[in-house]
Amino acid sequence: MADSTINTADAAAVHDQLEQIEANMTTLRRVLTTPYPVAQSPKEVIWTLNKARLYHYIPVVPPERRHPIPLLLVFALMNRSSILDLRPGSSFVEYMVKLGYDVYLLDWGTPGLEDKNLTFDDYVLDYLPRAVRKLKSFSGASEFSLLGWCIGALVTTMYAALRPDDGLKNLILLTAPLDFTDKQCAGFIRWVNDQHFDIEKILANFGNMPGELLDYGAKALKPVENYITNYMRLWENLNDPRVVESWHAMNTWVTDLVPLAGGAYRQLIMDFYRQNRLIKGTMTLRGERVDLGHIRADLLNIVATEDHIVPPAQTEGVMAAIGSQDKQLLRIPGGHIGMMAGSSAIKRTWPQIDAWLAPRSGGDGSRP
Repeated sequence: MADSTINTADAAAVHDQLEQIEANMTTLRRVLTTPYPVAQSPKEVIWTLNKARLYHYIPVVPPERRHPIPLLLVFALMNRSSILDLRPGSSFVEYMVKLGYDVYLLDWGTPGLEDKNLTFDDYVLDYLPRAVRKLKSFSGASEFSLLGWCIGALVTTMYAALRPDDGLKNLILLTAPLDFTDKQCAGFIRWVNDQHFDIEKILANFGNMPGELLDYGAKALKPVENYITNYMRLWENLNDPRVVESWHAMNTWVTDLVPLAGGAYRQLIMDFYRQNRLIKGTMTLRGERVDLGHIRADLLNIVATEDHIVPPAQTEGVMAAIGSQDKQLLRIPGGHIGMMAGSSAIKRTWPQIDAWLAPRSGGDGSRP
């Protein structure tokens, strides 16, 4: 009789296991079906143009302990800028605000079909300069710093070359896709140079480049990691609230897809990936030649050593072409996103950005 009956301890263990499985499934459903509240840092909208917004983050330190030179963050034209303010404790915006920086962010918004003809000419010569003018009038500063990430770094680089007298003091580039000399390096370059990749057919059908296609292209570069390993990591850590929260926030950002304006996408593929016009010195925006030698701002160029979206070769080669006297190339271990938004960013990347930027941002150098 004793051998055929589950004893009380065994029954309790089975009950506990079932409860844990139910709790895990509840957690799994929640993180897969509901958005995480990203971008929680307090901010105000101080300027708009079409879909774009310029945010100013509310300072948390007294005026006398802030850096007088404001910092403007510019993310890619695709994907949400909320990656810079992902979640409390893991937010680059929050980190910099607490260190006394006057932080602004240019959010490009979501282009509609009516925006399909927007190009880099518009973003570099209209949107960004107008946002800069508002930042300067709002802050009262005559100089400012720019931090561009991914395609945002491409935009800020061209702006720095074409408008070197606008007051740009410091330029920070993160994983900047600028040099497409090596057609065989990893990343998108081999795909978009394939003769069967028909840009015009895509844009004729969609108008803008759909975020779903951009997302698939990025994930397909590492399919096992993105489609299997990523979810296994979540499943194996459903009992760890810290891992679950981090995964939930990142997944919310990754799945909030943004299309890229058709005109800008055409330029990106034709002028940069295929013709490498920026490095060759033949890139023009509204008839103005983009000469990297005209950049005078102090430069920090940051490369992610394991980046498969923008391989280091697409960033490192520009150092000789850029005219800045004060320029530094910094290699950070990590991938395209993890380098700035991963668990090690707060210990590895962000302090090095601050260490470089603080003495170039005015004030007496004291820390909050």
